Amino acid sequence: MENIIKEVKSGIKLPLMEAFYTIQGEGMHSGTAAYFIRLGGCDVGCVWCDVKESWDVSKWPEVDIEDIVDSALEYPGRLVVITGGEPLMHDLGPLTKLLKEKGFVTNIETSGVYPVTGEFDWICFSPKKFKKPHPSIYELADELKVVIYHQSDFAFAEKHAEKVKESCKKLLQPEWSKKDRMTEHIINYVKSSPNWKISLQTHKFMDIP
Repeated sequence: MENIIKEVKSGIKLPLMEAFYTIQGEGMHSGTAAYFIRLGGCDVGCVWCDVKESWDVSKWPEVDIEDIVDSALEYPGRLVVITGGEPLMHDLGPLTKLLKEKGFVTNIETSGVYPVTGEFDWICFSPKKFKKPHPSIYELADELKVVIYHQSDFAFAEKHAEKVKESCKKLLQPEWSKKDRMTEHIINYVKSSPNWKISLQTHKFMDIP
C-alpha cells in the first residue's frame, strides 16, 4: 500500500475515472477527435458539476500511466485532453512526458486552483466561483472558458479576463441546464464585447459521449 501511495504522489499511477475516444465538444478545439483522460478527485465543488461522481478520489483505481498511454495509442487521434474532476490535484509530469514521447498533443481543462504540473500544448482555464485560482495560471492559460450560470457570471468572466495574457482566447459557455435562458444573454454580450467568443457543448446537442 505504501508503494502505491508513493507511485500516486509521484504521478506514476493516477486515479482514473474513465478514458475514452470521442469528439471534443467545446472550447477552441471543438469538433476535433480526442482521447479524454478523466482523473478522479476534485475539491472545488461546483453546484452544477455534471461529473460529481469524480469528486471522491478514493472511488477510482490507481492506474499505471503506461497503461493509460497504451490505451490511448489504440486510437488514430493524437490529441489527448486531461480533465476531471480537477486533474491538477495530481502530478501530471510523468504522464504528459510519456504522452509527448508517444507523439500526442496534450491539452488540459482545469479550474486553475493548483499550480500546473506537466507539459501542455494547450491549457484551458475555466475558473469557478467556489475556489480561487492559483495566480500562476493567468500567464499560462491559452484559453479562458467561463461557464455562464447566472447573470453575475459576466462580471466574473471580465475579472479573470483582465489577468490573462493578451493572446489568451476568451470564451463564454452557457451552463447546460440554463442554456435556454442564458444563451440569448451570451449572444448579446458577445455582440457588444467581440473580444469574447461563444462556446457550446456541441457533444451534448449531438448526443456524443
